[in-house]
Amino acid sequence: MRPQRNQYKLGKYDIVAQPAAGSMHMLRYTVLLNGKRLGALLSAPTESDCRFLEAPPKVPPLKIFSVTYRPGRPKKGAPPRQNANGEGESGPVIPWTIKGQQRY
Repeated sequence: MRPQRNQYKLGKYDIVAQPAAGSMHMLRYTVLLNGKRLGALLSAPTESDCRFLEAPPKVPPLKIFSVTYRPGRPKKGAPPRQNANGEGESGPVIPWTIKGQQRY
C-alpha cells in the first residue's frame, strides 16, 4: 500500500508531499508559494530550505583556468625561465653584496 498525497503549510509556503517515483516509502515534497512551484525535495523541508528555494544566493563567476593555473617545479634539464624583459632568473638582487665575491 502506497502512502497518500498530503498537503500542509509551513510559514507562507505550501508543501505537497506525494510518493516519489519508483519508491515505496519515500515522499517528494513540492514547495509552492502563492501557487507557483519553487522546487521539490526528497526530505521534509524546513522554512529555511523554502527561503533558499525562493531566493538562492548569488554564485560568483567561474575563474578562468589559465589565471588560476600555476605550474609546478620544472623538469630536470629544462632551460631557465625567461622574465618579461627577456632575462633569465638569477635570484633576488641584494644591493649591499659585492660583485664577484667568493664564498667559502
